[in-house]
Amino acid sequence: MSTASRPPARGSAGTRERATRSRAGARQDPARKRASALDDQDQQRSPRRRASSGERGAGAPPQAAPEPGERDREIAAALGAWFDRVARDLPWRRTRDPYAIWLSEVMLQQTRVETVIPYYERFLARYPTIFALAAAEIDDVLSLWSGLGYYRRARVLHLAAREVTARHDGALPRDVSALLALPGVGAYTAGAIASIAYDQPVPLVDGNVARVLSRIDGIDDDIRSASGTRKLWSAAERLVRGAADSVHPGRFNQALMELGATVCTPRNPRCDACPVDGVCVARATGKEADLPVIAPKRDVPAVAMVAAVVRSGDRVLFVRRAEGGLFGGLWEPPMVEARALADARALLEQVGVPGDAPLREVGRVRHILTHRRLDVTVARAEVAAPWRFRAKLASPYEKAAWLDPGALDIGVSKLARKVLSAASAPDAGAARRPR
Repeated sequence: MSTASRPPARGSAGTRERATRSRAGARQDPARKRASALDDQDQQRSPRRRASSGERGAGAPPQAAPEPGERDREIAAALGAWFDRVARDLPWRRTRDPYAIWLSEVMLQQTRVETVIPYYERFLARYPTIFALAAAEIDDVLSLWSGLGYYRRARVLHLAAREVTARHDGALPRDVSALLALPGVGAYTAGAIASIAYDQPVPLVDGNVARVLSRIDGIDDDIRSASGTRKLWSAAERLVRGAADSVHPGRFNQALMELGATVCTPRNPRCDACPVDGVCVARATGKEADLPVIAPKRDVPAVAMVAAVVRSGDRVLFVRRAEGGLFGGLWEPPMVEARALADARALLEQVGVPGDAPLREVGRVRHILTHRRLDVTVARAEVAAPWRFRAKLASPYEKAAWLDPGALDIGVSKLARKVLSAASAPDAGAARRPR
């Protein structure tokens, strides 16, 4: 028998070393025991991560997948406990008032949390109830919304408040179908109101939730497609209903949103900080960066415009857009679609600017919308005295007025503010002239 195949002698160095390690383990010091106990607690707080086939090794038997109901309960318990520990302190999370929750969800659509907070607090201070909002003039509502963007939200919110006042005595209905019947209230907003304010196990899916669910369940359909949308809403409903026995439905839905906003981010998700990474399909299969699947957006067309800022003393010519279109109901300096000031003269005359107004180009502004990019040439004129307006303005404008831009209490878009700022800047040419 060769030396290489000979069995080790009893009492060899290897055997003695193993025995020594065993005795050392038995005499583990208290500090190591406490660390081990903390590790056990961490494992209990978060669902166990199930090893992939590569981690288990080729010869190891596959681990049994948990029952769907058990998995959903794990997700609910882990998310609920995590949210209780780390949830951001946001003003709309300190109330169960359905109106305040509704307002926050409308404002948060396509707008960042830090931008919304001051608008939310000012709006509630001015209009603390649905009755107060319903009684307000739309110009006052748009003025308070000014700068927040997506102004159609404010107009539809105001319209819905009037309907709630007329049909529901100023109280948002509890029934989801009645909520969906209100202007501007879709499935997401109805789900938020019903679950957060009224404790109902109703699902919701926004951008953050769609990303979380696509990764947790491994949904590889385009999340904007019909099939992807169906799968996401089905998953959201399954989870919120499964969570109802252990977690308040509103807290569970908010936990999903919070996870998407702070941990399960579009790029570089922090899976090591995720409370449900142990049951996440994307995590187990290494597809965190591949999900969700989103078809590329089409190129946004560019629209060339000319804006005329006409000043007389401390007042500027403003025109108001008709309801229903782009920037509907908002005031701005007259703007028309044209590539250059010379091309815009005749069009500007139809919206309140005489053809002989001494306009000159002073700057350019770019403004990005979801469906188009506006490239605006800004022209400025100083006139000795305001003029009277023509009887009817061309579309999209319905009214004109001379207003002080430093004391506006009307709805003004961000684009209008950019145009006014560009018109107020010193001339580039003047800055280069020798003194």
